[in-house]
Amino acid sequence: MRFPWSDREQRKEALTEEIASHLKMAASDREARGESPAQANESARRELGNAATIQDVTHDQWGWTWLETLLQDLRYGARTLRKNPGFTIVAVLTLALGIGANTAIFSLVNGVLLQPLPYPHPDRLVGLTVYFPKGPLVVMREQSRTMDLAGFSDNKEFNLTGSGDPVRLIGNSVSADFFSVLGEQAAMGRIFQEGEDQPGKDNEVILSRALWERRFQSDANIIGRWITLEGVDRQIVGVMPADFQFVSPKTELWVPLHLDPRNTGDYWGDSYMALIGRLRPGATLEQARAELKAMRPRVLAAFAWRMPDNSFVNASVVSLEEAIVGDARGKLLILLGAVGLLLLIACANVANLLLARATTREKEVAVRVALGAGRWRILRQLITESVLLSLLGAALGLGVAVYGLSIMKTALPPDTPRLADVALDGHVLLFTAFLAIFTGIIFGLVPALGASRVDMTETLKSGGQRSVTRGNHRASRLLVVGEVAISMILVVAAGLLVKSLWILSGTSPGFHSEHIVTARITPNESFCEVPGRCLAFYNELLERTRALPGVQAVAAVNGLPLGAGAEIFPGAVEAHPTPAGAHVPMLWEKIITPDYLRIMKIPVLRGRAFTEADAGSNAQAVVLVSKATAERFWPGQDAVGEHIRPNWENEWRTVVGVVGDVREFDIKRDSASWIDGVIYTPYGPHAIRGSGAAAPPSDMTLVIGTSGDQVQIAGELKHVVAGLNNEVPVSQVSTMKNWVSEAMAEPRSISGLFAVFAALALLLGSVGIYGVVSYSVAQRTREIGIRMALGARRQEVLMLVVGQGVKLALAGVAIGIAGGLMLTRLMSGLLYGVHATDPVTYGAVALLLLAVALAACFIPARRAMRVDPMVALRYE
Repeated sequence: MRFPWSDREQRKEALTEEIASHLKMAASDREARGESPAQANESARRELGNAATIQDVTHDQWGWTWLETLLQDLRYGARTLRKNPGFTIVAVLTLALGIGANTAIFSLVNGVLLQPLPYPHPDRLVGLTVYFPKGPLVVMREQSRTMDLAGFSDNKEFNLTGSGDPVRLIGNSVSADFFSVLGEQAAMGRIFQEGEDQPGKDNEVILSRALWERRFQSDANIIGRWITLEGVDRQIVGVMPADFQFVSPKTELWVPLHLDPRNTGDYWGDSYMALIGRLRPGATLEQARAELKAMRPRVLAAFAWRMPDNSFVNASVVSLEEAIVGDARGKLLILLGAVGLLLLIACANVANLLLARATTREKEVAVRVALGAGRWRILRQLITESVLLSLLGAALGLGVAVYGLSIMKTALPPDTPRLADVALDGHVLLFTAFLAIFTGIIFGLVPALGASRVDMTETLKSGGQRSVTRGNHRASRLLVVGEVAISMILVVAAGLLVKSLWILSGTSPGFHSEHIVTARITPNESFCEVPGRCLAFYNELLERTRALPGVQAVAAVNGLPLGAGAEIFPGAVEAHPTPAGAHVPMLWEKIITPDYLRIMKIPVLRGRAFTEADAGSNAQAVVLVSKATAERFWPGQDAVGEHIRPNWENEWRTVVGVVGDVREFDIKRDSASWIDGVIYTPYGPHAIRGSGAAAPPSDMTLVIGTSGDQVQIAGELKHVVAGLNNEVPVSQVSTMKNWVSEAMAEPRSISGLFAVFAALALLLGSVGIYGVVSYSVAQRTREIGIRMALGARRQEVLMLVVGQGVKLALAGVAIGIAGGLMLTRLMSGLLYGVHATDPVTYGAVALLLLAVALAACFIPARRAMRVDPMVALRYE
């Protein structure tokens, strides 16, 4: 294969031969006119002019000259860097840290935010910003003219029985048009067809490829086979492709929604779910939003009961990518901004190294200028060297990025949106290449401009032994001030997050987590539809578990704290009747057995706790309320004796006690913002089900207080459950301490990343201060010698050198405080218990940076104190 520049040597030889031939012919002409051979040759050369200049001018007219020059610059730059291994290693390692960190974070941003969704025409896919029950989905699906709508539940769980050991699987209930709206087809079999979410037609299931391979050994004849999920026989109609992971990578199967309007509670009041849609041809996002707003009154009118006038008022239509990513966007952009600042510090450090190195190359540059090199030629050569340095840093930085990305993917919560799509792909490599070139130009520009202004006459006259120019010295000091300022911002941000994490970890979640083992027990829903059967199962399970060695007490709850596990229902408070069309209180129900509060050490502040008698079918319906709920509905009053009920019931439930607040929703909040109160009901016939179902919930979690071997108890518990019902899986066996630790995963991972960035910023900043002060001491050796010869004491020299570094640090700290006050406000949503302008954090970080600056100045200051005046005066 021949390139346009591959015959350049042959063309050069041909040009040389052509010039020689021209000279020979011209000389022959002059000899024919009577000149001697020597005179003829001399006259021909004089008439032609400088042959070398002609060759250069002709050469410059050829194409691809820039590439040849670039290759020359790269070769020269590589030789120069190889001759200075110490400088090259320090600069490359510094850039590798900055570029590697940026590449790793950009991989996250690219995979989560920038990559299009892996579905056909993803720009046409939309999501609704609020959840709706099944009834509104049907109404809007029939009336919408701008989009095709589909619904899907959040991750649900299903018992797979009848084919080996019972296992708990994660799946989604979806409307029949769910896959067609996404534009996806099955890899084997088919997707759901229209109408297969209607009663009597909804007994199908579609498997994920991972489940098909793991549980069914990649059986090629799986289509048409029947399996039992939650006690219901379902026919396998399809297997999805391996790369289909909607709603999350955890999803293992999909079943149709059960759209039965005869079940009023389930159809209109329960099973709130997310809706997605695909814009129809010609429709826009703005039109879909306007249509949804216009449909809202018709949706409210279709409800089986009067809904508040402001129901679903915040519903809107956004791109599906935005709906999936949610608040992860802001967190990732903050991280990207943080590593961008870290890269600026790295660039400033390398620029300072180049500025210091520029003074040692003044003679080299002066010689090149004397030989005819123009300023642009010198500038281009120096920038090419800095870009080459940056590319070497980027190559090493890719290794840093691979390692860092694997750590981040492990540290981040597994439910981070689109985390499975994160990888070092072609887009990331292009970003790294662009970042390397851009970075090389940025940090190399100032030193190159300074070096290209060299005074050839003065430099050659002095032999190149000149002090650093005032401009270079000023630029170096400004770069260090910038490093300290950026370090101040990053360390303040890390300090705020670490302090927030410390406050959060020291805040009581409202319960005790020591010596507690938890386990999910999940009988089939159909098993608990028979009155009394589920209650008898759990009563016997609790009794047998209490008898296990090392078990001190055991209870059951419908959802552990910190996990948003609870029943949610619209309620009525007797003392506060809800006017027609007004907001109906949404209550969060924790269903518990009597020992739950005692094991978790949740205090009863007023009234009493539940007893075994409260779970009886003939007992009065009673509830407990949290402290915050009591203060909300009965401020300044005693809530004991007040009454609450679900809005579809007529019987009031009596409040018999007030208990302490518990972080039920997550580690930062007791409940979601749209929840008005938290209540506790006893497990049994009086448990409130959001759909109005009479049976208690089948899915419960055991909370076991123990003093024995937790692993042994977990194994024995599985034998106990199998002895009662061998089709009931036992899953998520863990300790309560691990559960709390997992709830802290997100704030801990964000704080950890910022702490790493801050540590790197401190390291690079201290290196920058050390480099500038050390170089300044070397340049001022003669001055220091004169000072000491005139009587300056060593302590005064120490203060002179240290003062120089401290002044730079103080200027950087002042600028960093101003920048931090502006930028840290962007991360207010990540903080807990601390304000973005916390003065204690700012003061502590300022003192830390000044201490680092003093430490960085100490070594050069000691060297300055040891200067021998006689040696210094002989220096020049």
